[in-house]
Amino acid sequence: MPARFGLAEARHVLDAALDKADEIGQPMDIAVVDDGGHLLAFARQDGAIRAGIDIAVRKARTAILMGMTTEQLGMAAAPGGSLYGIEVTNGGLVIFGGGIPLAEAGGEVVGAIGVSAGNVEQDITVAQAGVEAFDKHAG
Repeated sequence: MPARFGLAEARHVLDAALDKADEIGQPMDIAVVDDGGHLLAFARQDGAIRAGIDIAVRKARTAILMGMTTEQLGMAAAPGGSLYGIEVTNGGLVIFGGGIPLAEAGGEVVGAIGVSAGNVEQDITVAQAGVEAFDKHAG
């Protein structure tokens, strides 16, 4: 049986995302969840907005539940989209960027990262840094 995505891997993802947040000068709330959407690692940098705590966790959870980025879900959930209104289901899904699934080389989604506290572009940039660290570590 292959090793599961656990705390060590989650901390690696979290650390890379924290480094990117420091690099761009935007304090962030960063959550990493397992394949069931359960929190494995979290950090709130000094100065990150408090609202971002819940939003980061929900972004990560949304990405794992839907198997896509929250940015992609937002496009599908736009008025007239095939998933319009989905954000009110499952306890409240997030439909703007900053949540990204973490997939192994074979395509199996094993976790997700969610980032909040900057603007959407900053959130995506920091989340992507965590994904890239996961990809390098898993690959």
